[in-house]
Amino acid sequence: MTNSEKDLTGKGAIITGSSRGIGAATAQLIGERGAGVVVNYRAKAPRANKVVKGIEAAGGKAVAVQADLTEAAGAQALVDTAVENFGSLDLLILNASGGMEADRGEDYALKLNRDAQVTMVKTAIQVMPAGSQIVFVTSHQAHFINQVATMDAYQPVARSKRAGEDALRALVPVLDERGILLTIVSGDMIEGTITATLLNRAQPGALEARREAAGKLYTVEEFAAEIAKLVGADLEQAHTELVGGAEDFLS
Repeated sequence: MTNSEKDLTGKGAIITGSSRGIGAATAQLIGERGAGVVVNYRAKAPRANKVVKGIEAAGGKAVAVQADLTEAAGAQALVDTAVENFGSLDLLILNASGGMEADRGEDYALKLNRDAQVTMVKTAIQVMPAGSQIVFVTSHQAHFINQVATMDAYQPVARSKRAGEDALRALVPVLDERGILLTIVSGDMIEGTITATLLNRAQPGALEARREAAGKLYTVEEFAAEIAKLVGADLEQAHTELVGGAEDFLS
């Protein structure tokens, strides 16, 4: 399947946290394949509108929606927008994550990375038809946190993202009943993301050390392409894709 085939024409998609970085790059690729894309942002409307313009310039359809995922109304607003604008919701890419923000309170990482993900899924599956797909984006540092320690500054994020992954996996029986596919995609530290920048600031040299251990770190665009590749692919329920391998985590 090539992306130019417009294989997602007539489908509605939500990509959380898609006003910049991995989410924005993934939104562009999904839009180019014909899906109508709900571009979600928390605070920066101009950035989200720029993503929408990029998708439209490539012949796609998109709409930007402000929604704080830690509030139930936020999840509902995204789902309603997808259905109203594109007729259905067939693809949900859970890209939004965080927890290193100093101003959002102590339990913010868990609220966003676990609770908000579950709320988003439970809200979305009320309207998603059989054959739909949910993609949860995580990191090797979070996916393997129970086996491999990570940097101190990233601990709360890693633990809460793993809790989010576990909570979504616990929903598999419900997803099976509805014919909805869950896919987990995990990547290493990604060059140029806000998380990598913050980690490097908290622990100077962290990025370089990780690059050395992994052999290569993906760019935002490269990782987005790997996420997009899994959309519509023939996968088993709850398949986990370890992008770029994870040799030192698995050893």
